[in-house]
Amino acid sequence: MIFSSISDLWISRRARPEPAAVAAVEGLTPAVVITGGARGIGLALAKRFTEDGRRVMLIGREETSLRSACSELRATQASEPLVLALDVTGSDAGRRIDEALDAQGCYLDILINNAAVGLAGDFVEQHPEELDALVQLNVTAMTRLTRHALAPMITRGRGGIINMASLGGLMPGPYQAAYYASKAYVVSLTRAVASETAGRGVRVVSVLPGPVETSFHAEMGANNALYRYIMPSLTPDEVASSVSRGYRLGHRLIVPGIFNWLVSRFAGIIPYNILVPIVGGLLWPGQKLAKPSASRRP
Repeated sequence: MIFSSISDLWISRRARPEPAAVAAVEGLTPAVVITGGARGIGLALAKRFTEDGRRVMLIGREETSLRSACSELRATQASEPLVLALDVTGSDAGRRIDEALDAQGCYLDILINNAAVGLAGDFVEQHPEELDALVQLNVTAMTRLTRHALAPMITRGRGGIINMASLGGLMPGPYQAAYYASKAYVVSLTRAVASETAGRGVRVVSVLPGPVETSFHAEMGANNALYRYIMPSLTPDEVASSVSRGYRLGHRLIVPGIFNWLVSRFAGIIPYNILVPIVGGLLWPGQKLAKPSASRRP
């Protein structure tokens, strides 16, 4: 694809690969590592990158879910996906990923930080432990893995980091306050790192999907919210196609779906004293939650 080739040249315009770093991965297979890869958007991304001829590693907490996803991929794709049961909030997650890849003759070439947890309901009623878990996964783990993967990618002069954020990362979200705030952090960090590393051979991308047809909304207790009825939902495959296309073309910010793209444009110009009540009305779960529930992409 000519546009992809042009973007490769532009992204690598300031790259200075270190010979020792390049030699260290010689003979190894570049791999796409997807956290939260057992279902939903993560699994759809795995299918898409596998179709592009890339070796994929799925990461999740539950071995059973990973094996099921692996079987699904194996049934439709020629290559065998790798799996790693791992809680990415652990401080040693980056090292364990590298070791697992090395044992299979691979190295981390593209990191997709997709694992996330959501919370719906009044902020004041959410348990501190659940809020801590959200920050640990959505913010801390994503930050650690991004930093871990970025340094060797720069020394090799190639690689990619795709951080899955949310359309909600562009605005405050009453009744999903902590989740929206965590995704705002993802958007901000990723855009800043993309600017710092511009031209050094590494694609650094944030993805801002709107509603997606997965179990994520129901599991966090948001399925009765108004936005689930009036905002169009994309399928995980549609999101994955948009991500794959935008990644190849070198986009730093990917907003899947024309409706979501329009919302992202308006979110930047509508005054907060108007925007926030509108968003709150869309996110209100429709009833008082007795116990806030969390939804996590495993």
